[in-house]
Amino acid sequence: MRGAALSLFALVSIAIAACGGSPSAPVALPAAPARLAASKSPIEHVVIAIQENRSFDNLFATFPGADGATTGKAAPMPPSIAQNCSKPITQPTTVPLAQVSLVGSGSDLNHNHAAFTTAWDGGAMDGFDLEFAGGGGGGPPVCLYEYQYVNPNDIRPYWDIAKQYVLADRTFQTQASGSFTAHQDLIAGGTQINSNEALIDTPTYFPWGCDANPPVRTAIIKKSNGKVYRYGGPFPCLSYPTLRDLLDAKSVSWKFYAMPVQKESGCEHGNTAGLWSAFDAIKAVRYGPEWHANVTRSSLAIFDDVKKNRLPSVAWVTPDSLNSDHPGEREHQPCQSGGKYEDTGPSWIASLVNAIGESPYWKTTAIVIVWDDWGGFYDHVAPPEPRNWQGGPGFRVPMLIVSPYVKPHVEHTTYEFGSILRFVEQTWGLGSLGNNDADSKSIGNAFDFTMAPRKFKKIAAPYSREYLLHRQPSTDPPDTD
Repeated sequence: MRGAALSLFALVSIAIAACGGSPSAPVALPAAPARLAASKSPIEHVVIAIQENRSFDNLFATFPGADGATTGKAAPMPPSIAQNCSKPITQPTTVPLAQVSLVGSGSDLNHNHAAFTTAWDGGAMDGFDLEFAGGGGGGPPVCLYEYQYVNPNDIRPYWDIAKQYVLADRTFQTQASGSFTAHQDLIAGGTQINSNEALIDTPTYFPWGCDANPPVRTAIIKKSNGKVYRYGGPFPCLSYPTLRDLLDAKSVSWKFYAMPVQKESGCEHGNTAGLWSAFDAIKAVRYGPEWHANVTRSSLAIFDDVKKNRLPSVAWVTPDSLNSDHPGEREHQPCQSGGKYEDTGPSWIASLVNAIGESPYWKTTAIVIVWDDWGGFYDHVAPPEPRNWQGGPGFRVPMLIVSPYVKPHVEHTTYEFGSILRFVEQTWGLGSLGNNDADSKSIGNAFDFTMAPRKFKKIAAPYSREYLLHRQPSTDPPDTD
């Protein structure tokens, strides 16, 4: 393993206390893991909030001090694409990125591995105009639609967090693919299923896990030839180790906050409400006691756990689709194309950060906010070399790091999703999964554990926590890739 590790000590079992009372009143928190006196890290909780489908340039193109862009490269379009575009590209050129509203960026774009390869173009980063609509690429050409960035006023909570804490502008997906493998990478550091094959792209139909119907198959990429075999892999109920195994071995508490997995609904091929419940694809969790004890049926449950002083040591949080930033989210309109567009993602993240920041957990917590894939949107920075046989690293995505032990700055260190896992492993002395976590630089270098903890300042947001808590959950199918 590379990088400096923190001096850590083995953990004792954590006794979780369910105490009531006002967040501002003195309370008894769960017993903290024992540490060596030499350890300088005060972190006892890591919360990983996973948002959806945005490139770095799409959200932070004009952020001061960050490597953003408001123009992009475009390659000549073949006639089959050019004939569908009002402004066809006939020669290599540079085009402006259009400023759009958050809900105005409302079309799901192709963002599977084939779309990545097209847009990446061997590192030229000029093939985004050759992509298609639809998460799986089944729609029409989108011409220059990918060349856009969101008006900062629409995502003010994200910008306020970035200004107060850390914005990492060199965070790359572990694999150049979509949401299914991205979420697996964030619990396992990779998707290799044998010496020659790794999962890539998405399974045949929803749900993406052990709750899928028996004919469902995964897609794979092969080490021997680098080719993707669409639906040539196993049923998506997997046995590879995840961070859960390392946490359980050291009795470190964890929880995955997600919406429920619903196998049947009125939607074609099943409902996607639990689409981002990554442990549904891990057999030992899905068919063991942890499926009910450690995997929630509502991502909103984290607010109650913070209030009742039972926040686990490690938490992953995936939102309801309307809170996810996934392009094209609508109000509750199951299986329909109509409905009012709404994206409450910035308010959702602000509410999560505020809940922890205003609680006794603030001085012992690190919150990491990351977007799972680029969603098809333009980004001007090519992924670093060397590239691995599993199809990664992929494009840049935004990452925010919130803690009382960080100074406001833009962090230019090259990170991948394994950087987050490695930080967790270092914090509790877990060892390594030996995947992307072993090859990535830990996000620990963004912290300063010698500084006095900063006082929390509330993040303003247009939607309140009460609104999010009382709104009816969405069952719209938000994702196809």
